Order: sequence, then structure tokens, then C-alpha cells
Amino acid sequence: MEGGGGSGNKTSGGLAGFFGAGGAGYSHSDLAGVPLTGMNPLSPYLNVDPRYLVQDTDEFILPTGANKTRGRFELAFFTIGGCCMTGAAFGAMNGLRLGLKETQSMAWSKPRNVQILNMVTRQGALWANTLGSLALLYSAFGVIIEKTRGAEDDLNTVAAGTMTGMLYKCTGGLRGIARGGLAGLTLTSLYALYNNWEHMKGSLLQQSL
Repeated sequence: MEGGGGSGNKTSGGLAGFFGAGGAGYSHSDLAGVPLTGMNPLSPYLNVDPRYLVQDTDEFILPTGANKTRGRFELAFFTIGGCCMTGAAFGAMNGLRLGLKETQSMAWSKPRNVQILNMVTRQGALWANTLGSLALLYSAFGVIIEKTRGAEDDLNTVAAGTMTGMLYKCTGGLRGIARGGLAGLTLTSLYALYNNWEHMKGSLLQQSL
């Protein structure tokens, strides 16, 4: 009987040691003085090392020689497509307005609906073609100027806008060229001013201090 009890205690002791329940235990006071070398303190709110939450390097791997920002050639497709869709939407609304105005004396019937639909389609295509052509010229001039100067700044924007207006109105003679260039210069100058407004405001605040 005693032999059986001894063997049972050995078995239970072995299983307890295997699962970590046996052997000498360590209290919190014993572990408090053990230095944790090579370990940084963890955040009390997250069970992760805060170092992994800081992005010191680039998130994406860029090809050799590529810029971190998109150039004018990459933005040209977005500019042309956006201008075409904007022109189509504005032209459709304008065509709807004109169609309702021109057919206000007619009763609601199939001929009136067809006439309104034709006006919407015509005006949408006209404005989409106009804004798309302007965006194409502006993007082409911008890419050419950027490659020629080897720099990307607001001067390229103003020069591309001015040249776009001049070329678009070149069929109107010297007066049309001057008006188109002035319109392009004004619009692109306002756009450049809007983009640099925060920078200019910060510079003025620093100078006032």
C-alpha cells in the first residue's frame, strides 16, 4: 500500500513538474529585483512596443530615380479626365436649363423631351470638349516646361497657363492672343497664390514676431 502511494505521489509530482505546477516558486518580491536588460517599457494602454508605431521610413519602396511626389506627367491624366467630366456635368446642367427655357411654351410631350435631351447632349459634349482641350494644352505645356527647366515650381504653372490661353485664342488675332494669355495668367496666378497661402501666412507671422 505504501509502495503504491509512493508511486502515485511520484507520478503526480512528475506531472505537476511537467505542467509547471511543481518545483520551487518565485514570489513577486523575488522577481522585482531582476533587471530587464534589453527591454523597453511598454505602453500602459497598448500591449505593443511604441517603437513599432513610429514610421521613420517611407511606407512604400520607390524605384531608383523616382520622385516622392507625382510629376506633371502623372497628374496630366487626372487633370484631363477631371476637366472632361466637370465640363460634361456643367454642360448637361446648362443644356437642361436652356432646353427648359426654349421649350417652355410647349406642352409636355415626346417632341419636347427629345428637344431637351438634344440640348443636354450638345451642351455636355461642347463643354467637355472645351475643358478637355484646355486641360490637354495646359498639361502638355507644363510637362514641356518642367523637362526644359529641370524644376517643378509655381513658375511652371503660371507659364503653362499663360501659354495655354494664348494658343487657345490664337485664332482671334493679336488681341485674342493677349486676352487669352491674360486670362490664363490670372487664373494660374490665383491658383498658385491659393496653394502657397498657408506658407505665405506663416512667413508673415514669423516676420511680425
